[in-house]
Amino acid sequence: MTDATVAAPAPSKARGAFLVERVTWVQHWTDELFSFRTTRDPGLRFQSGQFVMVGLEVDGKPLVRAYSIASPAWHDELEFYSIKVQNGPLTSRLQNIKVGDEVLIGKKPTGTLVLDGLKPGKRLYMLGTGTGLAPWLSLARDPDVYERFETVVVTHTVRQVADLNYRELFETELPNDEILGEIVAPKLRYYPTVTREPFKTQGRITDLIASGQMFRDLGLPPFNPAEDRVMLCGGPSVLADLKAQLEAMGYVEGSIAQPGDYVLERAFVET
Repeated sequence: MTDATVAAPAPSKARGAFLVERVTWVQHWTDELFSFRTTRDPGLRFQSGQFVMVGLEVDGKPLVRAYSIASPAWHDELEFYSIKVQNGPLTSRLQNIKVGDEVLIGKKPTGTLVLDGLKPGKRLYMLGTGTGLAPWLSLARDPDVYERFETVVVTHTVRQVADLNYRELFETELPNDEILGEIVAPKLRYYPTVTREPFKTQGRITDLIASGQMFRDLGLPPFNPAEDRVMLCGGPSVLADLKAQLEAMGYVEGSIAQPGDYVLERAFVET
């Protein structure tokens, strides 16, 4: 018996600035939230934490919006985490996709939520609300994150307990993963919070930071720009509040051109 040569995945079809990928998995979490995965063109390269334009062809034209890639850079599929806006031009359609359907994926991933936008530090905090968890799903599964930081904290603030999607991934699957578990388990901390229902941790993440409750719960020192790096993703109002909080503590916003103490993503709108 001779060793068989495994053929490289065939390139995806292209349509202008977009690749045409096929849906491989769909998960409806609630009436307002769902996730899906697609095939990935072998030529598409991205850094964990980046976003790409995603959508559908409608009346012969691409209808797309920015989505963080929820899968890590090493994965052979692309994963996305989305809200459902019932009258939204895109998500009212996208929420009905099924395995085998075609989805448009932009050819040029970009975004500021990448490790290269941050100075070196001891601890990395990824603060997310709602579907702002998506880039953390990518970064928390990337070995580079754990090589750069001693402690990695993922926070996820939602309105209802049912919105804490991917909780099992952070609490159980990643620490016990056959390949990643050894590096993830000693370093990853998951901090879910709920604002409109009783839960073990209640309140807006801004309030939990201001009161010091988050740090007490985690057994970690308060934010210190000399040691702690922060990434932000979520709704515009909470981003503005978190940015103001951090800058009042002396944090400086970073970019790939000029790494700093924190980075945030401004690219997302609900459609």
